[in-house]
Amino acid sequence: MRAAVVTGPGQIAVSEVALPEPEPGQVRIRLEGCGVCASNLTPWAGPEWMQYPTEPGGLGHEGWGIIDALGANVEGLAIGERVAALSYKSYAEYDVADADKVVRLPDALAGHPFPGEPLGCAMNIFRRSEIEAGQAVAIVGIGFLGAILTRLASDAGARVIAISRRPFSLDLARRMGAAETIPMDDHYAIIERVKELTDGSFCDRVIEAVGKQWPLDLSAELTRERGKLIVAGYHQDGPRQVNMWLWNWRGLDVINAHERDSKIYVDGIREAIDAVASGRLDPGPLYSHVYPLDRLDEALDATRDKPDGFVKALVTFS
Repeated sequence: MRAAVVTGPGQIAVSEVALPEPEPGQVRIRLEGCGVCASNLTPWAGPEWMQYPTEPGGLGHEGWGIIDALGANVEGLAIGERVAALSYKSYAEYDVADADKVVRLPDALAGHPFPGEPLGCAMNIFRRSEIEAGQAVAIVGIGFLGAILTRLASDAGARVIAISRRPFSLDLARRMGAAETIPMDDHYAIIERVKELTDGSFCDRVIEAVGKQWPLDLSAELTRERGKLIVAGYHQDGPRQVNMWLWNWRGLDVINAHERDSKIYVDGIREAIDAVASGRLDPGPLYSHVYPLDRLDEALDATRDKPDGFVKALVTFS
C-alpha cells in the first residue's frame, strides 16, 4: 500500500509499504479518505519532542472506508461494510482498528465522506456543554468544530454569539445559525460587545475552540457568574496560564471537553452518524479542500495557513 511518512518538519514522503494485518479483535479498512486535524500542526512544525520519521500513515486519525479483512474473534462486522473508525495511521491506503472502535455507516451516507473522529468529537463537546434553549452561548473560533457547534447550539434554541478572526468564518457562522458575530481582533471591544448583547450578564456557556492562550483568556471573560467555560481547543504548544481570580470570583465550571474514553468517543460517532443521516446536520459544505495523498503536505499547510474559504481539508484515496 501507499502511505505517507513525515520525514522532518514540513516534509513528507509517500512510500510503498507492507499492508497491515489485523490482529485478533481488529479489522483492516481500505480507506476512502482521512480528515486533516489541526492537532497535526504542532508535529508538522517540528517541536523538540517530535521524532522523525513517523510511522507509515502516522498522525492520520480521521479515516473512513470499507472493511477488507477481519482478525480472529471479530463479530458483528463483515468484509465489504463501509465504516468510520478510531484508528491512528490513516494517512495511508489501509489502516487497522479495534473492532469496538469501528462504526458501520448507513446506506444514506453512501458516497459521502465521513471523518468520524472530529464529528464524534463535536457531538461529545456539545453534550458536555449542556446547552439548552434560551441560553446565550459564545463560540470563540469558527473552524470546522466551531461551525458544527454553532449549528448544534442554534438548533437547540440557544442564542449563539460567534467570535472569529476571519470574515469568511463569521459569514460561515451566520449560515450555521449564529445570531450575532464579532470579529476577534480587540480583546476589550469584544468583551464590551458581548456585555452589551447580554444586558451585562455575559454568556451562560462559552466554548473556546482555538487552542491558544488569548482565546482562552477571552473566553473566561465572556462567561457569566456560575456559567460554564468549555475548553474545546486543542492546547498542545506549551503550558497555559489562567486568571484564577476571575474563575474563582465568578464561580465558573470549567470543562475540558476532549474525550479520552474510547467508548464515549464511539458513542459520539454514532450520534454524528444519526444526525447526518437524518439531515439534521450537514457537514458537507465544511469539507472545503480535498487533496490526494501525495499532496498531504499542501493539506497540512492549508490547515495551518487557512487560505480564504478554508474550513477543513480531506485527503482522499482513489
